[in-house]
Amino acid sequence: MQRIALFEDDAALQFAPLTLLRPTFELVCGQCSLRERLMRQISMVEWGAIVREELAEVYREEQPALAVNDMSWLAESPTLLINGRWLADVESLSDFNPETVAIVENTPVALVLHPDEVPLLAAQTIGIAIHQLARSRQSVTVDGKLLSRPWNLIEHNSEQLIADFGRRITRPTKANIDPRAAILGSDDNVFIHPTADIDPFVVIDARSGPVWVDERASLQAFTRVEGPCFIGREAQLFRANVKAGTTIGPVCRVGGEIEECILHSHANKYHDGFLGHGYVCPWVNLGALTTNSDLKNDYSSVKVPLSGESIDSGSKKVGCFIGDHTKTAIGSFLNTGTSVGAMSLVLPGGELLPKHVPPFSRIWHGSLDSLATDGLEAGIETARIAMGRRDVELTPAMERLLRLAFRQTQDERQHALDRQATRHSVAAPQQALTRPIRL
Repeated sequence: MQRIALFEDDAALQFAPLTLLRPTFELVCGQCSLRERLMRQISMVEWGAIVREELAEVYREEQPALAVNDMSWLAESPTLLINGRWLADVESLSDFNPETVAIVENTPVALVLHPDEVPLLAAQTIGIAIHQLARSRQSVTVDGKLLSRPWNLIEHNSEQLIADFGRRITRPTKANIDPRAAILGSDDNVFIHPTADIDPFVVIDARSGPVWVDERASLQAFTRVEGPCFIGREAQLFRANVKAGTTIGPVCRVGGEIEECILHSHANKYHDGFLGHGYVCPWVNLGALTTNSDLKNDYSSVKVPLSGESIDSGSKKVGCFIGDHTKTAIGSFLNTGTSVGAMSLVLPGGELLPKHVPPFSRIWHGSLDSLATDGLEAGIETARIAMGRRDVELTPAMERLLRLAFRQTQDERQHALDRQATRHSVAAPQQALTRPIRL
């Protein structure tokens, strides 16, 4: 098949807060996003994408080589549609039958769209259209994994890091390594780009999995990295203790202890503090000693509030999921299974903070406050400054998307405020009953 288009189905918002500003297939698992992995493995094809309409303008800016929501492009020739949240088994796509639909967990993940079927996509949501098309084809169960929630990215990250390393590496490279640095394990499990810098007294432990250090990355003295792990382009590690199963994306700055996390790109965790089993979106800044819990004291399954709805993860180890442009202040403590929406301000309260922080919110002394319009303006200006410090422009299209996301998430903020008010009204009489009587 010479033409492929990735699509988002109706489960895209189940990855909140990570997908408010990006398609599901731009989420990272392993060394790269789901889209990048497919494009690396499948060459010599034309690529397109079908995304939520509110994302289309920004996504066209970010991916000018892709035909985005372009019905005329889809109508030119048969196109293989691939569900963007499928960790695909590419071998099953090598000779795809146009009369079948590939199924994983009772969900269509790949089918060929014929030009005369394009009007069906334009007339209704992509999810409904895909299911209608699937009913007209023979179902074939295929391999691969279907992601459905944010924690799935963490659960599969280690295996994807190992698989990605095996696909990309040609021969061991160890340039610019100070002789006083140590590499534990086989050289075949380590790739260090010739432009990367490894200081004295850095330890790279590849005994349990491969380590990839990308171009112009730098590892400061007394940093320790355990594989499987990926250190992205221009990432900087400052006396960091990086445990196995971690992805540090491009242009991130990282210190302290990190375990089985994904830092998407352009995220700052410069200072000490623990980050475990979490996903951090771009332009997040975690203040000094910001720490999250990723395991409950009773070892029970962790529930995560996604868009305000508590979802049982089925996992004992789940940390935090932090949306774009969010900032935490010094000494912020995040509870097990915390969800923090985009462009929020988290200030410490001397105790564990609320598990659900809606997008465009502020936490102060443990209480939630919704950002007003003037707060949104300040947040956008801060984003413009932060991005400019990394030579990235906050374009008018990005600004329009942030403003639209602010309006779209108003109900989530209001519901969270209502729940907080209810809790406070219930707690007040109880506090009065326990207050000591003065004679």
